[in-house]
Amino acid sequence: MFKLRNRPLVKFLWWIFCFIMLLLFSGCKNPSMISDQKKVESLKNREKTVITFWHTYNDRETQLLELKLIPAFERENPNIQIESINFAFNNELKNTLISRASSKRGPDLVRIDIAWVPEFSCKGLLVPLNEFPDFQGIRKRFNPDAMDIGLYKNNYYSLPLNIYTKAAIFNRELLKRAGYTNPPDTMEEVLELAHKHRFSIGLGGLKPWDTIPYLYSLGGSLSNKNFTKASGYLNSKETIYAVEQLTALYKKKLINLPDQSGDDKNFERVQSGNILMTDEGPWFYSLLNKGELDRAQKLTTPVQFPQGKEPAMIIGGENLVIMQGSKQPTAAWTFMKWMTEKETQLLMAQTGLMPTNLDAAKSLKITKNSYLYPYKEAAEHAFFWPKVKNWSKIDEVYTEYLNKIFEGKLSVKDGLDRAAAEIDRLLADS
Repeated sequence: MFKLRNRPLVKFLWWIFCFIMLLLFSGCKNPSMISDQKKVESLKNREKTVITFWHTYNDRETQLLELKLIPAFERENPNIQIESINFAFNNELKNTLISRASSKRGPDLVRIDIAWVPEFSCKGLLVPLNEFPDFQGIRKRFNPDAMDIGLYKNNYYSLPLNIYTKAAIFNRELLKRAGYTNPPDTMEEVLELAHKHRFSIGLGGLKPWDTIPYLYSLGGSLSNKNFTKASGYLNSKETIYAVEQLTALYKKKLINLPDQSGDDKNFERVQSGNILMTDEGPWFYSLLNKGELDRAQKLTTPVQFPQGKEPAMIIGGENLVIMQGSKQPTAAWTFMKWMTEKETQLLMAQTGLMPTNLDAAKSLKITKNSYLYPYKEAAEHAFFWPKVKNWSKIDEVYTEYLNKIFEGKLSVKDGLDRAAAEIDRLLADS
């Protein structure tokens, strides 16, 4: 038999053998070498597909999204985790999205204003949705006009998520004082009331979203129906007349505009009886608690915006898009589909956002005494934002010249002539 004569070496090898056996024994007892529970959870989360979702929901909408909708989705889709990030709706967000998507660093999924969709589509910032195999079935959920917002060169780049419009909100006491049980049916009558009783009207600003309903209700227009030409429409005698009516009120200090900081307090003013009428979306009611809502409904009455020859209200809203650079487009598509399902949309409709899913819209029950009723009616007769890639620039031109007109720097005709000419060039480029 072979004998080891080097005893120190034998002792050293023995200790190595014992150490190896100890490690093996420990490994058999507990396959995980991690005892920190947080680290264990972290490793588990790495197994999930995480998608980043940027949105501009208000506080109540965000609460519903994060406490109910996302947890419900993640229960149904345990391998997908939603990272929800809320942003303020402004040009800074838009520019950030353009920059990130251009360098393939965009978030996976974004809820964006429908007016941005054509521009983002034209710039190649979005993932075509018709590349997903079940797209054709999903598109049938929606009104074709709503789907067409995301249509560019035979590709679809967005799914309609929600729509909204505005209503005219009147102070009940001022109407009663003027001898009215219900609000006037025409904008001309509203303006006559304002002049006669020195009642103010609250505008949210001078941007298209704030003023176009007034122009259209007074017979004016922004462009032709196809949004290809502004000259002859924005500077027509009817639009000139409409703007003259508004500037005449403004000169008499009977139009309230937001202060220099942009703070719009017209909803508070119409509740307190300081102004006769303003126009706003349903969120000014939906954000109130029950006591505040009861009080607001006793003091104010929302109705469809007075119409002229054509519908006066614009349909606003948001669409869902997948940004170029998304690391998880398939998971993002799964969440997009879920957010546009009937039951999901009916739940979000509690906040005043109108469903885009046709089945959800049909199932939505709104009683006539609800503050949401005039918004639902208005949405049925409103028109969608212009589908043009240069809409942001058109918005800026329109607002710039309307400000100059209201400030007295340009006559109404001169200001609208110049605005129409510049907008024609932007429309031609679209």
